[in-house]
Amino acid sequence: MPILIPPLWIAIYLPQLALEVFHPHWWSDGLHNCFNNGLSDGLSEGQSDYLHQQADHHLVVCEQQRIYALSDSLRVCGLLPGMRQNSIALLCEQAEVKQRDPELERTLRQQVAVSLLQYSPQVRFCEDHADIILIEVAASLRLFGGIRQLYRRIRQDLHHLGVSATIGIARNASAASLLAQKIVQKPATKIVSKQRRPRQLQLCLSNKRLAQHLDVLPCYLLPATHRYLDWLQGIACTDLSALRHLPRAGLQRRCGKALLNALDIAYGEQVALHQWITVPDSFHARCELPDRIDKTDTIFHFTRGLVLQLCGWLNQQQKAIKQITLILEHERGRQAVAPSLLQIPFAKACWQEEHITRLLKEKLAQWQLSSAAIAVRLEVNEMEARQAFSTSLFPDQGSQSESESRLLELLIARLGAEQVLQAAPHADHRPEVANRWISVLEKSPKKLHALAFNNPRPSWLLKAPLALSVRQHSPYYGSRLKLLSPAERIEAGWWNGQLVTRDYFIAECSKYYRYWIYRERIGQERLMQEDEAWFLHGVFG
Repeated sequence: MPILIPPLWIAIYLPQLALEVFHPHWWSDGLHNCFNNGLSDGLSEGQSDYLHQQADHHLVVCEQQRIYALSDSLRVCGLLPGMRQNSIALLCEQAEVKQRDPELERTLRQQVAVSLLQYSPQVRFCEDHADIILIEVAASLRLFGGIRQLYRRIRQDLHHLGVSATIGIARNASAASLLAQKIVQKPATKIVSKQRRPRQLQLCLSNKRLAQHLDVLPCYLLPATHRYLDWLQGIACTDLSALRHLPRAGLQRRCGKALLNALDIAYGEQVALHQWITVPDSFHARCELPDRIDKTDTIFHFTRGLVLQLCGWLNQQQKAIKQITLILEHERGRQAVAPSLLQIPFAKACWQEEHITRLLKEKLAQWQLSSAAIAVRLEVNEMEARQAFSTSLFPDQGSQSESESRLLELLIARLGAEQVLQAAPHADHRPEVANRWISVLEKSPKKLHALAFNNPRPSWLLKAPLALSVRQHSPYYGSRLKLLSPAERIEAGWWNGQLVTRDYFIAECSKYYRYWIYRERIGQERLMQEDEAWFLHGVFG
């Protein structure tokens, strides 16, 4: 009989979404790093929070001539949501006023949802609350090391995407949504320290204790009660506990059955159906930069969100990428500059965020920008179906090959393709022809059967043979060389005019180092004396 895994939902509430579409919370950090240090992640979390407070943008978002959302620092000036737009200039002259843009909010919300697909394919938007994203992670807990480890990863991803969030975790989606909204941002009279900030996580993993967490919540957090809030306040019904104790028959006649269904779903007494989000067949993501930036390490700080969206899209599509392109947009208008393209090929198809991020960072570090960038785009050029993970106990050849491919990609990104070589042996007795090295990006020739040699060959071969002097009729290299092996005669190259006639020996010096030396056959016209006939060609390990 199969084991049923109880569902576990994570609700991500984005309370500052209307503000963060204009001013993501990490813009202060990115600008500070860009214009002062030139570093993208050199600040601790506490320093980032402090900079954000000091560099508050004094932003106000208005809708229909009223304040819809505002920065926390502006509450000290007396501004509150719902006030008329005309009162902003009277209370704070430094405030920057923006009109609410639902399209930008919808785009940012979609980007966050797509990035969460890397943790579970079951992601959906809350139908009753536009700023809440729900993700069912019961089947993913073991893969990511448990619920708390998964929570930390989600918090880190949200930071890279530039959004602040409160998170609720419960056994059903409605309860998780209510717990995520439990943290109410009260008007701030002063900037509180990090230690005094309210918790950003509300967690309830037991259905038996779910009622204790929900009973204390105010009624207005349940969307089905919005039409009846005045009546509920008139009868002193302010929290969900009091709402549940009202007679169900009378409550149904007064408010309809939808309110009772919403209440039962929140307390886990009724099951709800869900519709998961879908993603397009092609991927492209874009990020506007806060200013003109010409430092690639700072640009990398802003591309982290694009990579997270890419990983979520790949997980939903069950694809792996072979090549991506990073596009940097420059000046527009009269002084327009063509976009800069950085193509990043992968030696082996990849979909892991860690490897993509590391390779992208190495590529950007080696890239020289011709002009400052104002926006960044990420596109997928080539992809293939993802290969399933091996379930065997011991590592197989495929996993080892994947690790080697990732190492080669990082070396190429850091050193260049011309510095990372692979062996390309050739069926020839001449050592300088048989031992060839080509770039790892070139297609290696077909494997040939190794030629049988009577004597061992050295581990290191010199690029060009080194002429040796002769003392007392013996080759000399730091000391007199003692021959340890009989001659290995090689005669080849007559078919292409590069005739080689040599006798190879294994020789040993006074310090017991062993070398591979050879003597040119006496009788060649270019060698007139015996002292010019000995050469050093290799060194044994």
